[in-house]
Amino acid sequence: MKTDNEERAGLLYGIGAYGMWGLVPLFWPLLKPAGAVEILAHRMVWSLAFVALALLAVRRWGWIRELVRSPRKLGLITVAAAVITVNWGLYIWSVNTGHVVEASLGYFINPLVTIALGVLVLQERLRPAQWAAVGVGFAAVLVLAIGYGKPPWISLTLAFSFAVYGLVKKKVNLGGLESLAAETAVQFLPALGYLVWLGTRGDLAFGSHGGGHTALLVATGIVTAAPLVLFGAAAIRVPLSTLGLLQYLAPTFQFLLGILYFHEEMPPERWAGFSLVWLALTLLTWDALRTARRSRAAVEAAKAEAAQAEAEAAQAAAVVPAPVDTAAVPPATR
Repeated sequence: MKTDNEERAGLLYGIGAYGMWGLVPLFWPLLKPAGAVEILAHRMVWSLAFVALALLAVRRWGWIRELVRSPRKLGLITVAAAVITVNWGLYIWSVNTGHVVEASLGYFINPLVTIALGVLVLQERLRPAQWAAVGVGFAAVLVLAIGYGKPPWISLTLAFSFAVYGLVKKKVNLGGLESLAAETAVQFLPALGYLVWLGTRGDLAFGSHGGGHTALLVATGIVTAAPLVLFGAAAIRVPLSTLGLLQYLAPTFQFLLGILYFHEEMPPERWAGFSLVWLALTLLTWDALRTARRSRAAVEAAKAEAAQAEAEAAQAAAVVPAPVDTAAVPPATR
């Protein structure tokens, strides 16, 4: 059973993880004049380096043998690497081209897309509140599409790519560090090849804009790996419902940064679309908390019923007289 201190530590780890993910839009502009694709390539290369060091420190290498022996898992890892490449690359480009608010919307609607994929791919059955949330989310996308004059493709691509990534990771069933190591191992050679190609053309920003800029490009590995480590520490210490609530911290921070720091515009139709998304997320959160509360109550009731049945059985056994061995009774008393 988890102690209060463990849960408190897990909550802090979770806030740290989602806080870092939420504040990362402040980091990517520091890497200019490197382009989004070069930043992405550095993120892949240096992430593998830092994750390998982390795995070396904790001495977790046994999973590699099992992974290599499973072509299916290797295929899924390759798909996950491809999908997260799209997600990372588009997110970096979005931040560095002034689309932070639209990027934040992608992570707000990601839970809705995840639920939709669960229905379409895993044949999951939704509760009425979940159906209502998905419907409101769809209405939000329509409102935003009408307001923009086109679908919010950045938000939708980020949401769908991350939802597919989560679905694939669920099937692979690897730990956070192990999964990231496997994915970046797939990404490493193409990323390194791209950086070498940029260097031969004289277009490589790495090493061309001072030591501080070079160090920041190297730090992309830490920026990627550190929140994942914190998330892993939180996941084993706090309930899933708590993690579900914490996940909204990241897009909330991104949204606020987009408005207050990057001064992006929020016309009325965008406010309307975001309001509908927040309404959908409120429905999801309320339904998740209610379901978790009912599940806990059912478990407690089952435990109480089992304990009562056990007590009654013990009481019944105590009042049943022990059988008399007639062979041991003297003949005169028979």
